[in-house]
Amino acid sequence: MSSPIPGAEVYHSRPVDPEQLRVSVPASLRLHTVGQDAIDNLDPLTYEVIRHRLWSITDEMGETLKRMSGSVVVTEANDFDFALCDEVGQEVQIGLYNTFLSASLDLAVYWTLQHRADNPGINEGDMFLCNDPWVGGGLHQNDATVFAPFFFDGELFGWSSAVAHQLDVGGVAPGSWTPRAQDVFWESLPTPPIKVVRDNVLQRDVADMWTRRSRTPMLVSLDLRAKVGANHTAQARLRRLLETYGPDTVKAVMKRIMDDAEQRLRAKLRELPDGTWHATGYQEHSGQGDRGLYKIVLAMTKSGDRLTFDFRGTAAQTGMINCPYSGVRAGIMSALLPVLAGDIPWAGGGLMRCFDIIAEEGTMINASFPAAVGKGPVGPAWAAGNLVNECLAKMLDARPHARKSVQSVCGGTFDMVALAGLDQRQYPFVSLVMDAMAGGYGAGVDRDGVDTGGAFVIPMGRAPDAEMTEFTSPVLLLWRREETDSGGPGAQRGGVSGSVCLVPHDTPAPLAGVFSGTGKATTQNAGLAGGYPGNTQLDIVLRGSDVLGTLAAGRVPRSLDEITATRDVMGGEVETFIGLEDAVYVHWQSGGGYGDPLHRDPAAVAEDVREAKVSERAAHEIYGVVLNPDGAADVDATRRQREQLSAARRSAAGITEARGRRADVTGAETLDVNQALVDGQTVVCRHCGTGLGTLGEPYLAALPRIEAEPAAAGPHVWPDSATYIDERVVFRQAFCPGCATALLSQVVPADHPMPADSFGAGSGNDR
Repeated sequence: MSSPIPGAEVYHSRPVDPEQLRVSVPASLRLHTVGQDAIDNLDPLTYEVIRHRLWSITDEMGETLKRMSGSVVVTEANDFDFALCDEVGQEVQIGLYNTFLSASLDLAVYWTLQHRADNPGINEGDMFLCNDPWVGGGLHQNDATVFAPFFFDGELFGWSSAVAHQLDVGGVAPGSWTPRAQDVFWESLPTPPIKVVRDNVLQRDVADMWTRRSRTPMLVSLDLRAKVGANHTAQARLRRLLETYGPDTVKAVMKRIMDDAEQRLRAKLRELPDGTWHATGYQEHSGQGDRGLYKIVLAMTKSGDRLTFDFRGTAAQTGMINCPYSGVRAGIMSALLPVLAGDIPWAGGGLMRCFDIIAEEGTMINASFPAAVGKGPVGPAWAAGNLVNECLAKMLDARPHARKSVQSVCGGTFDMVALAGLDQRQYPFVSLVMDAMAGGYGAGVDRDGVDTGGAFVIPMGRAPDAEMTEFTSPVLLLWRREETDSGGPGAQRGGVSGSVCLVPHDTPAPLAGVFSGTGKATTQNAGLAGGYPGNTQLDIVLRGSDVLGTLAAGRVPRSLDEITATRDVMGGEVETFIGLEDAVYVHWQSGGGYGDPLHRDPAAVAEDVREAKVSERAAHEIYGVVLNPDGAADVDATRRQREQLSAARRSAAGITEARGRRADVTGAETLDVNQALVDGQTVVCRHCGTGLGTLGEPYLAALPRIEAEPAAAGPHVWPDSATYIDERVVFRQAFCPGCATALLSQVVPADHPMPADSFGAGSGNDR
C-alpha cells in the first residue's frame, strides 16, 4: 500500500491469518489457546451455558457504559457497541447496538498485537485508547475505542472492547467534522492505540491529552471512564467464569461459537443460487459548495459457500465523503448480520471468514491517509451497506425458503445535523439531532416496513426522549412526528420516516450548525421488485421565523405551512449559523417499498390513509385507490382508476401489445413477486405469463420503460434535484410488456446503469 504521506501505510490494519499473528508476537507474551480436541469434546449443555454467559457479559458491558456515560448519544440514542474477542482479536460476541462500530474492533487488536507487543508492551492491567479509523475500532475519529487484554494465569486469554461516538474530539468545526475539509488535518487527528490504563490505573497524562482536544471535555472524560468501566465489568465477569469452568473449556466454547457461526452461514449460502448481483449508489456533494455526484459500485458474487463483494469502479476519494477500509467492512457487516445471520450467533470472527472484499485503495470506500473521513459512517460506509442489502435481498428473493428474510433498503442514511454554541447554563455544548435514529424500515415480501423503526445499522438504536434533548441542549422542539407519504410505495409499503422542528431556546447567542447528508437529490433507500424508493432527505433552516411570536400568543406551530419564514434549503454539506429567531426542520429517510404499488390491497391503502401514513392524493395517484366518503376503498372505482394508471404507463412506455407467447406459470420457479422462471432459462411475468427475457442476461434493459421527472415518484420525493446537484435525476420505471406491472422503480441519475444481475437457476439445494 502507498500513501501520500510516507510511513502512513503502517497504520492500515487489515485482517490477518490468526496463526501467522500468533507466531509473530514476542515469546514473552504468552497466548492462551486450545486444540481442536478440546473444541470437539465439548458437551452440548456446557457449551450452551457458557455461550449464554458470554452473551450476558457483553450485555452487561453495555449497561455499564450507559450508566456511566453522560452523553445523550450513549444514554439515549445507543450509539455505541462492545465485543469480546479471543487471544488474537477474533470477535466472539458483539453487541446489538451500533454494529458499524463493532465490525472493526478486531482490526485494532490485530494492529496492537503487531505494533505494541514489544513497546510499550501488552501486560495485565493495561487498556488501550484508539480513535484512528485506519487502525480500526471505529470508522472516523469520533469513534473512540478502549480495548483491554485479559490475562489469566499469566497468559493472554482474550480481549474486551468498548466503543462509542464522541460528540466532539477537536478539529476546526464543532462535532469534529466539517464540510470544508480537504484532508484529515481539518478534522480531529487520529490517535493510534495508546496505553491509557497501566497496571489498572488510568494514566492522567494520556487522559488529559485526550480530553484537552475537545469542546466538551467533561463529556469526553465521562465516556472515557465509562469505557474503562465497561472493560472492568467484562474482565471481572470473565474471571469468575474461568474460575468456575476453567480457561480451556471457556476458550473451547469461544472457538466453537466462531466455528458454528461460520458453518451455519456457509450452509445457508450453499442453499442459495450462485451468481452475481449488481447495485450502484451515490454520494452527493464532496464538500461545501460542491454540486457533484460520486458513484459507489458493487458486484456481489456468491459461489458455493462464499461471498465476494467487489467495489471496483467506485469513485476516487474526494473531499470529506470518504471512509477507510474499516468503513466498507462495517457496511458489509451491517447488512449481512440482520439479513443473513439473524438466526446465527453474531460472532464476527466466524462470519467474516465467509466473504472477501475487493476495494481499490484510494477510493471513497477505502480511502488512503490523509483523506478526510469525518463523514465516513453516515456517508460511504452506510451507502455500501445499502448496496449489500439490495444485492442480498435480490439473491434471497429467488429462493422460496429464504424470502422471509428479503427486505428493501431501510432509511438510506443518517441525517447528520450538529448544533453547537452556549447552552442554557452558559457552558459550551455540541449536540447531534439524534431524532433521525427513528428511520423507516424497508418492506418485505409479505409485510410492510416498520414505521420509524430505527436505524438498520444500529439494531438497538433509538431516538432520544424529547425532554432529554431539551434538557441537554438549548433548544425547544415544536414537533417530532411521523411524516405522511414518506414510506416507499409498494405492494408492501416501506416504513415511514419522521421529522423534527426545533428552535434555539434560552441561549444568549446564535448557534453554529453543520448539515451533512446525502440522499437529497437521489434516493438512498431503494425499493425492490418494482417498489418505489422511500423519501428523499430534506433539511431546512427557516430564517427569521415568526415562531417566537406564535408561541408568545399561546399557539404551537404544527407544520411548515404554519410558520412564516424564509426557507433556506440546506444542501448536502453546509456549515452555517442558526439565528435566535430561526427554526430548524429535519426530515430523515424512510424504507423502500416492495412490489408494484398498484398491486397493494386497497383495504390496506385505506387503512394507511386513516392512519395518516399515506395521503389521499398518493392513494389515488400512486396506489390507484379511490376512497368512499366513509374512508373505505371503493372497489369498482379503484379498479377503473388502476386500469387508467396502467393505460397511462402503457402509453408513456410505448407498449402497444404483448410480445411473444404467454407461458403457463403454474409451478414455475419464483424469482421475485413479479418474475418467474420456466424451462430453466426463460423469465416470464408471474401475473400474465409474458416473456421478459433470458436468465443470466441483462433483459431488464430491453423492456419498456419511462423516465420522468423525480416528482412523478410522488410527494415523498424532492421534485427539483437541481437544488442540490448539476446532474439530471429521473424517476425510472421498467414494465412488463404484457400487463405493465412495474418491475423496477428508481429515482436515479439519468445515466444510472440498468441492473445486469446474472445467476443460475440450478444453484442451491431448495429452489
